[in-house]
Amino acid sequence: MLLLQTRPLSRGALVAQNSPLLPWGLLAASDSSSASPVAWLMALLFSLILAIYTGPGILGSFSRVRLVGGDHRCEGRVELQQDDEWVTVCDDYWNMDSVAVLCRELGCGAARKTMSGTVYGPVTPKDQKVFIHSFRCNGIEESLSQCEREDAIGCSHVEDVGVVCERPESVRLADGPGRCQGRVEVKFQGEWSSVCQAGWSFAAAKVVCRQLGCGRATLTRRGCNKATQGQGAIWQRKASCSGQEVSLQDCLSEVWEHNCTHNEDVWVECEDPFALKLVGGRSHCEGRLEVLHKGEWGSVCDDGWGQDADRVVCRQLGCGQPLSPPVKVRRRFGPGVGRIWLDDVKCSGKEPSLEQCLHRSWGYHNCNHREDVAVVCEEQQSGLPDA
Repeated sequence: MLLLQTRPLSRGALVAQNSPLLPWGLLAASDSSSASPVAWLMALLFSLILAIYTGPGILGSFSRVRLVGGDHRCEGRVELQQDDEWVTVCDDYWNMDSVAVLCRELGCGAARKTMSGTVYGPVTPKDQKVFIHSFRCNGIEESLSQCEREDAIGCSHVEDVGVVCERPESVRLADGPGRCQGRVEVKFQGEWSSVCQAGWSFAAAKVVCRQLGCGRATLTRRGCNKATQGQGAIWQRKASCSGQEVSLQDCLSEVWEHNCTHNEDVWVECEDPFALKLVGGRSHCEGRLEVLHKGEWGSVCDDGWGQDADRVVCRQLGCGQPLSPPVKVRRRFGPGVGRIWLDDVKCSGKEPSLEQCLHRSWGYHNCNHREDVAVVCEEQQSGLPDA
């Protein structure tokens, strides 16, 4: 009689010891002629059950991992994408080795802690499923899919797992003339690394400029001169950005094998941070409008200017509503000198910054200083001191 001794596989399945598996999971006895019909039927039934759980289209496959409900993308409840739905993960066997693997897979920083996924909102829907396997990781795998697994038996959403990874501080521009120009460096697990141009885009440069609080991206180029080349590690990830993200960490990223050298370090140049002020008035809420560009203050031409633009300026300065005084009052602030930076400015009134309004390119105009814009706003209700 064929004796079936069983042992658990990493996927939680059972196989007969010393019995080779055929392609579809069928068990082959070493000497089928000596087996009784009952034993053979038992083996066949067992192998069919095995095929259901381990054959093509296995229930335990997943395509993506994410963290939900945290303060940033590197913290939250663990969820896996399985076909067209997201499932949670049971905390059986979950430990800091598992957290380390997940943080690595998501391109986050060091593993900080593991905690209950129930602390992260929104509340898990009752009909959301729990993944059928728990993970046994040793901490050196590149992704959860490489970890061993055990059946997740009887798990409910009370046992959903959550994790906290370090949010990488993320990015700086090094060795440039100012903080808004330089070699792109990303801080990953405590180490600053330069970035290879082969995995870079202008959309990523726009995100870096925004994250650093600089103006718009004007240049990204491959290669730095000898004096500005990096000396340390080169980032082992590739960022795929749309250009709309708030930070580089919000872009999709993946582990990327490359053979880059520091001759291919990325260099990015952003405009200086946008700033504006009203000068010549009795407070910071009235006066001739000046904007800062390339380290130099300049005026704005009134061609195309309207109350919606006034509203944006008043809001940006923390003042009240625009007052729209007569031209005679506006002229008392006097003409500017030097640069006229903006012309044909058109705002909807909803922009958080004048920089986001449409305008001709910086420095292009057909105006003189008799056309400089002046703005008068109500004083801020909270009573900020006069400038």
